[in-house]
Amino acid sequence: MRLLNSAIIKIVELFPKSFIYLFASRYIAGEKIEDAVKTVRDLNSKKIFATMDVLGEDTTTVEEANAAVEEAIKVLETINKEKLQSTLSIKLTQIGLKLDYNLCLNNMKKILTKAKEYNNYIEIDMEDSSCTVDTIRMFKELRKEFSNCGMVMQAYLRKANEYLKETINELHESSVRLCKGIYNEPAEIAFKGKQEIRDNYLKLLDYLFSEKIYVGIATHDIKLIQGAKNLIKKYNKSNNEFEFQMLLGVKVDLRDKLVQEGYKVRVYVPYGIHWYKYSIRRMKENPELPIVILKNIFAKR
Repeated sequence: MRLLNSAIIKIVELFPKSFIYLFASRYIAGEKIEDAVKTVRDLNSKKIFATMDVLGEDTTTVEEANAAVEEAIKVLETINKEKLQSTLSIKLTQIGLKLDYNLCLNNMKKILTKAKEYNNYIEIDMEDSSCTVDTIRMFKELRKEFSNCGMVMQAYLRKANEYLKETINELHESSVRLCKGIYNEPAEIAFKGKQEIRDNYLKLLDYLFSEKIYVGIATHDIKLIQGAKNLIKKYNKSNNEFEFQMLLGVKVDLRDKLVQEGYKVRVYVPYGIHWYKYSIRRMKENPELPIVILKNIFAKR
Protein backbone atom coordinates (compact mmCIF):
# COMPACT_ATOMS: atom_id res chain seq x y z
CA MET A 1 0.00 0.00 0.00
CA ARG A 2 2.88 2.35 0.83
CA LEU A 3 4.46 1.76 -2.60
CA LEU A 4 1.11 2.35 -4.31
CA ASN A 5 0.60 5.57 -2.37
CA SER A 6 4.11 6.78 -3.29
CA ALA A 7 3.41 6.06 -6.95
CA ILE A 8 0.10 7.94 -6.79
CA ILE A 9 1.78 10.91 -5.11
CA LYS A 10 4.35 11.08 -7.94
CA ILE A 11 1.51 11.13 -10.48
CA VAL A 12 -0.42 13.80 -8.56
CA GLU A 13 2.69 16.01 -8.38
CA LEU A 14 2.68 16.20 -12.20
CA PHE A 15 -0.60 18.11 -12.21
CA PRO A 16 -0.79 21.93 -12.03
CA LYS A 17 -0.69 23.42 -8.55
CA SER A 18 -4.03 25.11 -9.15
CA PHE A 19 -5.60 21.69 -9.64
CA ILE A 20 -3.95 20.16 -6.57
CA TYR A 21 -5.10 23.14 -4.49
CA LEU A 22 -8.73 22.15 -5.04
CA PHE A 23 -8.11 18.94 -3.13
CA ALA A 24 -5.39 20.13 -0.76
CA SER A 25 -7.47 23.06 0.50
CA ARG A 26 -9.01 20.87 3.20
CA TYR A 27 -5.64 21.07 4.97
CA ILE A 28 -5.14 24.85 4.78
CA ALA A 29 -7.28 27.84 5.73
CA GLY A 30 -6.43 29.70 2.51
CA GLU A 31 -3.75 32.00 1.17
CA LYS A 32 -4.62 35.16 3.15
CA ILE A 33 -4.68 35.97 6.84
CA GLU A 34 -8.38 36.80 6.52
CA ASP A 35 -8.97 33.17 5.55
CA ALA A 36 -7.18 31.99 8.67
CA VAL A 37 -9.15 34.39 10.88
CA LYS A 38 -12.41 33.04 9.49
CA THR A 39 -11.30 29.44 10.09
CA VAL A 40 -10.10 30.12 13.64
CA ARG A 41 -13.26 32.00 14.52
CA ASP A 42 -15.33 29.05 13.31
CA LEU A 43 -13.24 26.64 15.41
CA ASN A 44 -13.50 28.89 18.46
CA SER A 45 -17.29 28.93 18.09
CA LYS A 46 -17.13 25.14 18.52
CA LYS A 47 -15.03 25.47 21.70
CA ILE A 48 -11.88 24.47 19.81
CA PHE A 49 -8.61 26.35 20.23
CA ALA A 50 -6.15 27.00 17.40
CA THR A 51 -2.52 27.55 16.61
CA MET A 52 -1.98 29.57 13.44
CA ASP A 53 0.96 29.04 11.11
CA VAL A 54 2.15 31.10 8.16
CA LEU A 55 3.28 28.46 5.68
CA GLY A 56 6.86 28.65 4.49
CA GLU A 57 10.28 27.18 5.26
CA ASP A 58 13.93 27.25 4.21
CA THR A 59 14.18 30.96 3.42
CA THR A 60 17.23 31.72 1.28
CA THR A 61 17.77 35.43 1.99
CA VAL A 62 17.80 37.75 4.98
CA GLU A 63 15.04 39.74 3.30
CA GLU A 64 12.79 36.67 3.15
CA ALA A 65 13.48 35.91 6.80
CA ASN A 66 12.68 39.49 7.83
CA ALA A 67 9.45 39.38 5.82
CA ALA A 68 8.47 36.18 7.65
CA VAL A 69 9.06 37.92 10.98
CA GLU A 70 6.85 40.82 9.91
CA GLU A 71 4.11 38.39 8.90
CA ALA A 72 4.36 36.56 12.23
CA ILE A 73 4.00 39.84 14.11
CA LYS A 74 1.03 40.72 11.91
CA VAL A 75 -0.59 37.41 12.90
CA LEU A 76 -0.07 38.14 16.59
CA GLU A 77 -1.57 41.61 16.17
CA THR A 78 -4.54 40.12 14.32
CA ILE A 79 -5.14 37.43 16.95
CA ASN A 80 -5.19 40.15 19.60
CA LYS A 81 -7.39 42.52 17.60
CA GLU A 82 -9.89 39.83 16.63
CA LYS A 83 -9.85 38.30 20.14
CA LEU A 84 -9.15 34.83 18.78
CA GLN A 85 -8.29 31.83 20.94
CA SER A 86 -5.09 30.98 19.11
CA THR A 87 -1.35 30.68 19.60
CA LEU A 88 1.22 30.97 16.80
CA SER A 89 3.47 28.20 15.47
CA ILE A 90 6.84 29.09 13.96
CA LYS A 91 9.30 27.13 11.80
CA LEU A 92 12.80 28.37 12.54
CA THR A 93 14.01 27.81 8.98
CA GLN A 94 11.37 30.31 7.89
CA ILE A 95 13.01 33.07 9.93
CA GLY A 96 16.60 32.33 9.01
CA LEU A 97 17.88 29.27 10.91
CA LYS A 98 19.80 27.90 7.91
CA LEU A 99 21.12 31.35 7.00
CA ASP A 100 22.56 32.38 10.35
CA TYR A 101 21.84 31.06 13.84
CA ASN A 102 22.09 34.45 15.56
CA LEU A 103 19.89 36.09 12.94
CA CYS A 104 17.23 33.49 13.66
CA LEU A 105 17.68 33.85 17.43
CA ASN A 106 17.19 37.62 17.25
CA ASN A 107 14.17 37.17 14.99
CA MET A 108 12.61 34.78 17.50
CA LYS A 109 13.21 37.30 20.27
CA LYS A 110 11.34 39.95 18.27
CA ILE A 111 8.40 37.60 17.79
CA LEU A 112 8.36 36.48 21.42
CA THR A 113 8.52 40.08 22.64
CA LYS A 114 5.45 40.93 20.59
CA ALA A 115 3.69 37.74 21.74
CA LYS A 116 4.45 38.64 25.36
CA GLU A 117 2.95 42.09 24.81
CA TYR A 118 -0.30 40.41 23.75
CA ASN A 119 -0.11 37.67 26.37
CA ASN A 120 0.24 35.07 23.63
CA TYR A 121 2.34 31.96 23.17
CA ILE A 122 4.70 30.68 20.48
CA GLU A 123 5.07 27.01 19.60
CA ILE A 124 8.42 26.29 17.95
CA ASP A 125 7.95 23.61 15.30
CA MET A 126 10.41 20.77 14.84
CA GLU A 127 11.48 20.24 11.24
CA ASP A 128 13.71 17.62 9.61
CA SER A 129 16.66 16.13 11.48
CA SER A 130 19.16 18.61 10.05
CA CYS A 131 17.50 21.24 12.27
CA THR A 132 16.89 19.24 15.46
CA VAL A 133 20.03 20.11 17.45
CA ASP A 134 19.89 23.82 16.61
CA THR A 135 16.16 23.99 17.33
CA ILE A 136 16.67 22.49 20.79
CA ARG A 137 19.66 24.75 21.42
CA MET A 138 17.62 27.82 20.50
CA PHE A 139 14.66 26.77 22.62
CA LYS A 140 16.95 26.42 25.63
CA GLU A 141 18.45 29.86 25.00
CA LEU A 142 15.07 31.53 24.52
CA ARG A 143 13.67 30.02 27.71
CA LYS A 144 16.32 31.93 29.71
CA GLU A 145 14.54 35.13 28.72
CA PHE A 146 11.01 34.15 27.70
CA SER A 147 8.40 31.97 29.38
CA ASN A 148 5.88 32.18 26.52
CA CYS A 149 7.29 29.52 24.20
CA GLY A 150 7.18 25.76 23.87
CA MET A 151 8.68 23.26 21.46
CA VAL A 152 7.76 20.16 19.50
CA MET A 153 9.19 16.66 19.84
CA GLN A 154 8.83 13.95 17.19
CA ALA A 155 8.28 10.47 18.59
CA TYR A 156 9.80 8.73 15.57
CA LEU A 157 13.25 10.11 16.44
CA ARG A 158 15.42 7.46 18.06
CA LYS A 159 16.99 10.12 20.30
CA ALA A 160 13.68 11.76 21.28
CA ASN A 161 13.90 10.56 24.88
CA GLU A 162 17.44 11.92 25.16
CA TYR A 163 16.35 15.27 23.71
CA LEU A 164 13.48 15.55 26.19
CA LYS A 165 15.72 14.78 29.14
CA GLU A 166 18.14 17.42 27.86
CA THR A 167 15.40 20.07 27.85
CA ILE A 168 13.30 18.93 30.82
CA ASN A 169 14.25 21.92 32.99
CA GLU A 170 13.22 24.35 30.25
CA LEU A 171 9.98 22.45 29.64
CA HIS A 172 8.80 23.04 33.20
CA GLU A 173 6.45 26.06 33.14
CA SER A 174 6.43 25.61 29.35
CA SER A 175 4.99 22.94 27.05
CA VAL A 176 5.83 20.38 24.42
CA ARG A 177 3.80 19.25 21.45
CA LEU A 178 4.34 15.52 21.03
CA CYS A 179 3.77 14.26 17.49
CA LYS A 180 4.83 11.20 15.51
CA GLY A 181 6.94 13.04 12.93
CA ILE A 182 6.33 13.35 9.21
CA TYR A 183 9.67 14.02 7.49
CA ASN A 184 11.35 11.19 5.59
CA GLU A 185 14.39 10.31 7.71
CA PRO A 186 16.94 7.48 7.43
CA ALA A 187 16.43 4.43 9.65
CA GLU A 188 19.43 5.25 11.82
CA ILE A 189 17.74 8.52 12.84
CA ALA A 190 14.06 7.58 12.98
CA PHE A 191 11.95 4.53 13.71
CA LYS A 192 10.12 3.27 10.62
CA GLY A 193 7.56 0.78 11.92
CA LYS A 194 4.10 1.99 12.93
CA GLN A 195 4.06 0.06 16.17
CA GLU A 196 7.55 1.03 17.29
CA ILE A 197 6.66 4.69 16.71
CA ARG A 198 3.47 4.22 18.72
CA ASP A 199 5.39 2.49 21.51
CA ASN A 200 7.95 5.28 21.66
CA TYR A 201 5.23 7.94 21.59
CA LEU A 202 3.51 6.49 24.66
CA LYS A 203 6.85 5.97 26.40
CA LEU A 204 7.65 9.66 25.88
CA LEU A 205 4.19 10.77 26.96
CA ASP A 206 4.49 8.67 30.12
CA TYR A 207 7.82 10.35 30.89
CA LEU A 208 6.47 13.86 30.27
CA PHE A 209 3.41 13.26 32.44
CA SER A 210 5.63 11.88 35.21
CA GLU A 211 7.63 15.12 35.04
CA LYS A 212 4.42 17.20 35.19
CA ILE A 213 5.03 18.78 31.77
CA TYR A 214 2.10 20.30 29.87
CA VAL A 215 1.74 18.21 26.70
CA GLY A 216 -0.01 18.88 23.43
CA ILE A 217 -0.94 15.31 22.46
CA ALA A 218 -0.75 15.77 18.70
CA THR A 219 -2.12 12.71 16.93
CA HIS A 220 -5.03 11.38 14.89
CA ASP A 221 -4.12 7.77 15.69
CA ILE A 222 -7.04 6.23 17.59
CA LYS A 223 -4.74 3.71 19.30
CA LEU A 224 -2.49 6.51 20.53
CA ILE A 225 -5.45 8.56 21.71
CA GLN A 226 -6.68 5.60 23.73
CA GLY A 227 -3.18 5.05 25.09
CA ALA A 228 -3.02 8.73 26.04
CA LYS A 229 -6.37 8.47 27.82
CA ASN A 230 -5.00 5.54 29.82
CA LEU A 231 -1.99 7.62 30.87
CA ILE A 232 -4.22 10.59 31.72
CA LYS A 233 -6.11 8.28 34.05
CA LYS A 234 -2.88 6.76 35.44
CA TYR A 235 -1.52 10.18 36.42
CA ASN A 236 -4.94 11.59 37.36
CA LYS A 237 -4.43 14.51 34.98
CA SER A 238 -6.94 17.36 34.98
CA ASN A 239 -7.95 18.97 31.69
CA ASN A 240 -5.74 22.01 32.28
CA GLU A 241 -2.58 19.86 32.32
CA PHE A 242 -2.68 18.69 28.70
CA GLU A 243 -4.56 19.10 25.44
CA PHE A 244 -5.17 17.13 22.28
CA GLN A 245 -3.92 18.68 19.05
CA MET A 246 -5.01 17.90 15.51
CA LEU A 247 -4.46 19.16 11.98
CA LEU A 248 -7.02 21.18 10.08
CA GLY A 249 -9.18 18.96 7.91
CA VAL A 250 -8.07 15.64 9.39
CA LYS A 251 -10.47 13.29 11.23
CA VAL A 252 -12.97 16.02 12.07
CA ASP A 253 -15.41 13.52 13.61
CA LEU A 254 -12.73 12.29 16.02
CA ARG A 255 -11.83 15.88 16.88
CA ASP A 256 -15.45 16.76 17.64
CA LYS A 257 -15.85 13.60 19.72
CA LEU A 258 -12.91 14.61 21.91
CA VAL A 259 -14.48 18.04 22.44
CA GLN A 260 -17.80 16.42 23.36
CA GLU A 261 -15.97 14.24 25.88
CA GLY A 262 -14.78 17.41 27.60
CA TYR A 263 -11.17 17.47 26.43
CA LYS A 264 -9.36 20.62 25.37
CA VAL A 265 -8.59 20.40 21.66
CA ARG A 266 -6.36 22.68 19.58
CA VAL A 267 -6.28 22.64 15.77
CA TYR A 268 -3.25 23.58 13.67
CA VAL A 269 -4.43 26.23 11.17
CA PRO A 270 -1.90 26.89 8.40
CA TYR A 271 -2.35 29.51 5.72
CA GLY A 272 -0.32 31.34 3.09
CA ILE A 273 0.87 31.24 -0.49
CA HIS A 274 3.56 28.62 0.26
CA TRP A 275 1.04 25.82 0.74
CA TYR A 276 2.37 23.29 -1.78
CA LYS A 277 5.12 21.50 0.21
CA TYR A 278 2.91 21.28 3.28
CA SER A 279 0.01 19.83 1.29
CA ILE A 280 2.18 17.20 -0.39
CA ARG A 281 3.46 16.10 3.03
CA ARG A 282 -0.13 15.82 4.24
CA MET A 283 -1.01 13.69 1.21
CA LYS A 284 1.92 11.37 1.90
CA GLU A 285 0.64 10.93 5.43
CA ASN A 286 -2.97 10.42 4.32
CA PRO A 287 -3.09 7.73 1.59
CA GLU A 288 -6.80 8.23 0.93
CA LEU A 289 -6.53 11.75 -0.48
CA PRO A 290 -4.27 11.05 -3.51
CA ILE A 291 -6.51 8.10 -4.40
CA VAL A 292 -9.57 10.37 -4.25
CA ILE A 293 -7.80 12.85 -6.54
CA LEU A 294 -7.08 10.20 -9.17
CA LYS A 295 -10.62 8.81 -8.97
CA ASN A 296 -11.98 12.30 -9.61
CA ILE A 297 -9.65 12.78 -12.56
CA PHE A 298 -10.65 9.57 -14.31
CA ALA A 299 -14.33 9.90 -13.40
CA LYS A 300 -14.48 13.06 -15.51
CA ARG A 301 -13.06 11.39 -18.60
